[in-house]
Amino acid sequence: MKQVIVVRKDLGLSKGKTAAQVAHASLGAYRKAGKGTRRRWQDGGEKKVVVGADDEEELFDAKRNAENLGVPAYLVRDAGRTEIPKGTTTALAVGPASDEKVDKVTGHLPLVN
Repeated sequence: MKQVIVVRKDLGLSKGKTAAQVAHASLGAYRKAGKGTRRRWQDGGEKKVVVGADDEEELFDAKRNAENLGVPAYLVRDAGRTEIPKGTTTALAVGPASDEKVDKVTGHLPLVN
Protein backbone atom coordinates (compact mmCIF):
# COMPACT_ATOMS: atom_id res chain seq x y z
CA MET A 1 0.00 0.00 0.00
CA LYS A 2 1.07 3.53 -0.63
CA GLN A 3 0.02 7.10 -1.04
CA VAL A 4 1.19 9.38 -3.83
CA ILE A 5 1.02 13.14 -3.49
CA VAL A 6 0.91 15.12 -6.72
CA VAL A 7 2.09 18.75 -6.60
CA ARG A 8 1.76 21.37 -9.30
CA LYS A 9 5.09 22.25 -10.92
CA ASP A 10 3.75 25.32 -12.71
CA LEU A 11 3.23 27.34 -9.52
CA GLY A 12 6.92 27.67 -8.64
CA LEU A 13 6.26 27.16 -4.93
CA SER A 14 9.13 27.40 -2.46
CA LYS A 15 10.33 24.15 -0.91
CA GLY A 16 8.69 25.02 2.40
CA LYS A 17 5.36 25.86 0.80
CA THR A 18 5.50 22.67 -1.24
CA ALA A 19 6.18 20.64 1.90
CA ALA A 20 3.19 22.21 3.64
CA GLN A 21 0.89 21.47 0.70
CA VAL A 22 2.10 17.86 0.57
CA ALA A 23 1.34 17.50 4.29
CA HIS A 24 -2.17 18.95 3.87
CA ALA A 25 -2.88 16.58 0.99
CA SER A 26 -1.53 13.51 2.77
CA LEU A 27 -3.59 14.08 5.90
CA GLY A 28 -6.72 14.91 3.92
CA ALA A 29 -6.64 11.66 1.95
CA TYR A 30 -5.71 9.67 5.06
CA ARG A 31 -8.85 10.97 6.77
CA LYS A 32 -10.98 9.90 3.79
CA ALA A 33 -9.67 6.33 3.84
CA GLY A 34 -11.52 3.64 5.76
CA LYS A 35 -10.28 2.50 9.14
CA GLY A 36 -9.04 -0.85 7.81
CA THR A 37 -7.18 0.83 4.96
CA ARG A 38 -5.55 3.29 7.34
CA ARG A 39 -4.46 0.46 9.64
CA ARG A 40 -2.95 -1.62 6.79
CA TRP A 41 -1.09 1.44 5.50
CA GLN A 42 0.24 2.26 8.95
CA ASP A 43 1.31 -1.33 9.55
CA GLY A 44 3.12 -1.29 6.20
CA GLY A 45 5.22 1.78 7.01
CA GLU A 46 3.00 4.51 5.51
CA LYS A 47 4.82 4.55 2.15
CA LYS A 48 4.57 7.95 0.42
CA VAL A 49 5.84 9.22 -2.93
CA VAL A 50 5.76 12.81 -4.23
CA VAL A 51 5.35 13.43 -7.96
CA GLY A 52 4.79 16.50 -10.09
CA ALA A 53 1.93 17.60 -12.32
CA ASP A 54 2.33 20.12 -15.10
CA ASP A 55 -0.81 22.07 -14.22
CA GLU A 56 -4.18 22.15 -12.50
CA GLU A 57 -5.85 20.12 -15.25
CA GLU A 58 -3.50 17.21 -14.57
CA LEU A 59 -4.49 17.30 -10.87
CA PHE A 60 -8.18 17.23 -11.72
CA ASP A 61 -7.66 14.33 -14.15
CA ALA A 62 -5.85 12.34 -11.47
CA LYS A 63 -8.58 13.06 -8.93
CA ARG A 64 -11.29 11.85 -11.31
CA ASN A 65 -9.30 8.71 -12.10
CA ALA A 66 -8.75 7.97 -8.40
CA GLU A 67 -12.43 8.42 -7.61
CA ASN A 68 -13.41 6.14 -10.51
CA LEU A 69 -11.20 3.42 -8.99
CA GLY A 70 -12.55 3.98 -5.48
CA VAL A 71 -9.21 5.29 -4.21
CA PRO A 72 -9.23 8.00 -1.52
CA ALA A 73 -8.21 11.34 -3.02
CA TYR A 74 -7.91 14.78 -1.46
CA LEU A 75 -7.40 18.03 -3.37
CA VAL A 76 -5.74 20.98 -1.60
CA ARG A 77 -6.87 24.54 -2.20
CA ASP A 78 -4.58 27.08 -0.57
CA ALA A 79 -5.79 29.55 2.05
CA GLY A 80 -3.89 32.36 0.31
CA ARG A 81 -1.96 33.64 3.32
CA THR A 82 1.55 33.47 1.85
CA GLU A 83 2.77 32.82 -1.70
CA ILE A 84 -0.30 32.27 -3.86
CA PRO A 85 -3.88 33.54 -4.14
CA LYS A 86 -6.63 32.06 -2.01
CA GLY A 87 -8.30 29.05 -3.59
CA THR A 88 -5.35 28.04 -5.77
CA THR A 89 -5.30 24.28 -6.24
CA THR A 90 -1.82 23.10 -5.24
CA ALA A 91 -1.70 19.37 -4.53
CA LEU A 92 -3.58 16.10 -4.60
CA ALA A 93 -3.06 13.00 -2.48
CA VAL A 94 -4.04 9.65 -3.97
CA GLY A 95 -4.38 6.79 -1.50
CA PRO A 96 -3.59 5.09 0.72
CA ALA A 97 -4.54 2.16 -1.45
CA SER A 98 -2.88 -0.79 -3.15
CA ASP A 99 0.23 0.04 -5.14
CA GLU A 100 -1.51 -1.23 -8.27
CA LYS A 101 -4.50 1.09 -7.96
CA VAL A 102 -2.41 4.13 -7.07
CA ASP A 103 -0.03 3.43 -9.97
CA LYS A 104 -2.99 3.37 -12.39
CA VAL A 105 -3.63 6.98 -11.39
CA THR A 106 -0.15 8.42 -10.88
CA GLY A 107 2.37 5.97 -12.36
CA HIS A 108 3.04 8.16 -15.41
CA LEU A 109 4.01 11.26 -13.38
CA PRO A 110 7.66 12.17 -12.66
CA LEU A 111 9.14 12.25 -9.18
CA VAL A 112 9.66 15.69 -7.66
CA ASN A 113 13.32 16.50 -7.11
